[in-house]
Amino acid sequence: MSTDAPQGITITKRAMKAELLDAETEYALAVAWRDDRDEKALHRLIHAYMRLAVSMAMKFKRYSVSQQDLIQEAGIGLMKAAEKFDPDRGFRFSTYAQWWIKASIQDFVMRNWSMVRTGSTTSQKSLFFNLKRVQAKIEREAQQSDVQLDRAELDELIAQEIGVPLRDVEMMQGRMSGSDFSLNAPQASDEDTREWMDTLEDPSPQSAEVVEREHDLNKMRGWITDAMSVLSDREKYIIAQRKLMDEPRTLEGIGTELKLSKERIRQIEAVALEKLRKRLENNAGKAARALVMA
Repeated sequence: MSTDAPQGITITKRAMKAELLDAETEYALAVAWRDDRDEKALHRLIHAYMRLAVSMAMKFKRYSVSQQDLIQEAGIGLMKAAEKFDPDRGFRFSTYAQWWIKASIQDFVMRNWSMVRTGSTTSQKSLFFNLKRVQAKIEREAQQSDVQLDRAELDELIAQEIGVPLRDVEMMQGRMSGSDFSLNAPQASDEDTREWMDTLEDPSPQSAEVVEREHDLNKMRGWITDAMSVLSDREKYIIAQRKLMDEPRTLEGIGTELKLSKERIRQIEAVALEKLRKRLENNAGKAARALVMA
C-alpha cells in the first residue's frame, strides 16, 4: 500500500461525512462568496462537495499516481469551480464543478505520466484517457467478426472512433508504448559497458566546421566593410540603423532624428542599398551580394 494511503483514507472519510446541501442553501452560499467574498460560505461549499472531488479522483487510480495527489488536484479543481460559479444561471454547483475537477485531475495525470510532455490539446487529452479503452473495443469487435487488423488500420479506426486526427493517434501510441529511462543507464550488464549517453551525437559544431564558418564570416565582414566605404556618412548611419541593428529602427523614427521626412529617409536608404549592391557585385561577385543582401 502506498505510504500516502492512510492520509488519503482520512480525507476520504472526512469527505463522506460532510453535509449534503439542498438547492436553496447551496445558492445562498454561492451568492455570499461571489458577492461578499464570504470565506466561511466558501469553506462550507467546498467541504460539502469534497465528496464529489474524492469520488472523481478515485477513478484515476489506474494511472499509478499518488492517491493523496489525486485528491489534492481534485480539490484544486473544486476551488476553481467555486471561484467561477455563477449561481444565477440556474444549475447546481455539482454539475458545474464536475468539469473543473476532471480537468484539473487530467492535467495533473498527464503532467506526471512522463518526463516528455504527453499532450495538452483537447484531442491529445481525449486520446490519452480513451486510447486503451477504444483500442480494446475495436480489437474485440474485430476478433468477434474474425477480421485481422494491422497497426495502420487499427490506428485509423481509433482516430475515427474518438474523432481526432490520425497523426495524433500515431503520436500518442508512440508516447504511451514506452517508459522513461536514464541516459546514464548502462547499455549492458558488463562492468565496462558504456552508457546510453555515450551514443548521443554531439550537437556542437565540429572543429572543421568552426574554422570554415569563421573564415566565411571574416570574408563577409571584409566585403561589407569595403562596400560601406562608398556611402556618405548619412547613408552609412541609415543603413546601420535599418539593416545592422538587432531591432531595426523605423523610417519615421530616423526621419524625426535627422529632421527629414519618412519618404526622404526611404529614398536615401534605396540609393545606399543600390550603391552597396553594385560594389558587392564588382568586388565579391553575385554570390556574395545574394548572401549579404538577403
